[in-house]
Amino acid sequence: MGSEHFWTSALYRSSQALDQGALIPLTTSRLQCPGMGCERFELRQLNAQLPRHHRPEGPKPNPFSPWEQELEIESIGNNHVLILNKYPVQTGHMLLITRQWAPQVHWLTDDDWSALVQVDRDTSGLWFFNSGPKAGASQPHRHLQLLRRQQGEQVCPRESWFRNLLHDRKSDRSDDTQDPLIASCALALRPHGITLKQEARALHALYRSLAETLDLGDVKTEQPPVAPYNLLITPEWMAVIRRKQERASGFSLNALAFAGYLLATQKSDLDWLKRNGGERLLQEVVDSISGATDDCQSSMTTE
Repeated sequence: MGSEHFWTSALYRSSQALDQGALIPLTTSRLQCPGMGCERFELRQLNAQLPRHHRPEGPKPNPFSPWEQELEIESIGNNHVLILNKYPVQTGHMLLITRQWAPQVHWLTDDDWSALVQVDRDTSGLWFFNSGPKAGASQPHRHLQLLRRQQGEQVCPRESWFRNLLHDRKSDRSDDTQDPLIASCALALRPHGITLKQEARALHALYRSLAETLDLGDVKTEQPPVAPYNLLITPEWMAVIRRKQERASGFSLNALAFAGYLLATQKSDLDWLKRNGGERLLQEVVDSISGATDDCQSSMTTE
């Protein structure tokens, strides 16, 4: 566990930004998640209108070019900045953005992973990335998101699903052909106990391996991924989920949905969710392929 300098700074900056009106937390109400497998989901109802950048209609100016100085936490290296999410889902919701324009739909780079590790070694938790609009990204400017978690705290509601999948694949017991969620997910343990530079290289290599497992393309080429995807990173594991669409039954689903966090709006069909459950909702938006059945359990070694 790091010193959590970034977390302390995020809390201080959040307090200031709230007073200045620069921070607009999303107000939600907790609902009982209905349907099969509800224990692996946290369902919230949005109590206000969606922020403009989440709405399908109207212009969408880039909020990161430039970013609001009231939201800045700290520079990370020469090419990244850690800022607060203007519309946080929890206190201290952080964004790691590139200083200069970099597209959300292209591959994460060595520099992105170095910046992530620099933050993660101090303040860790649930990292997530939405690779484009069909994966739930609301902005085209590259940004990774971090929800801080305390040591020993459950990282997300569906954590047991990912842990069970890791165990089953290690034991060669997972039936990947039957469940689209399993067939669209590439998953592996994170490397640990190495230098910052080595860890960044190892995470990048692991990311490339998981992407290739899902036939997303070759990270080393100049071509963007052939399909949208979500990325989840915890202190223990990394997962990539191949996507085909952003929405199902009135729910907008990004990487947080696969972590088990569902947000209902006026357009969401709660009756459908009650009949079918959260896992079925996720199945509606994934793009499962036969290549995802390969076991990518083995943890990566440093180069």
